[in-house]
Amino acid sequence: MNDAELRQCFSQIRRGDRGAFEALYADLQTPVFTVLLRIVQEQAEAEDLLQDFFIKLYQDPPGDRVAKPRAYLFQSARNLALDSLRKRRPALDIDQYPPPMAETDPAERLDLERALQTLTDLERQIVALHLNGGLTFRQTAEIVQAPLGSVLWKYRRALDKLRAQLAD
Repeated sequence: MNDAELRQCFSQIRRGDRGAFEALYADLQTPVFTVLLRIVQEQAEAEDLLQDFFIKLYQDPPGDRVAKPRAYLFQSARNLALDSLRKRRPALDIDQYPPPMAETDPAERLDLERALQTLTDLERQIVALHLNGGLTFRQTAEIVQAPLGSVLWKYRRALDKLRAQLAD
């Protein structure tokens, strides 16, 4: 959904339209889940956060005051994940809980997860927000509160790290 469609969807949800919420959920559940998972790095926690995210969105959808609804949603998801990290107890071994990926070879999934672990937290967030969230680099920079040039550089560096890891 683009920003105009999201605004319309939020308006419909505020009027109690469950169909609009279901359409929003169907469109955003995978990218939001992926962003949450890349930040918290635990599948069960990311699933819980995904539910919390959509419950809050259903109960209190943003109004017309939001200029960039898609960026607002992913900023909210990121904030939810970061809050969860602050409250977290000692982390479990992420290799015990590999994230679900669509129709990929298990060996490729493991390789990708291991490659993603070589990235810093910020690099992982930038990659997830841009690739999985579909946000522009400018929107991503606003969300992670970093200069656009730094985000572009970190994204490029993260891709180079991933390519090098996956080439091995």
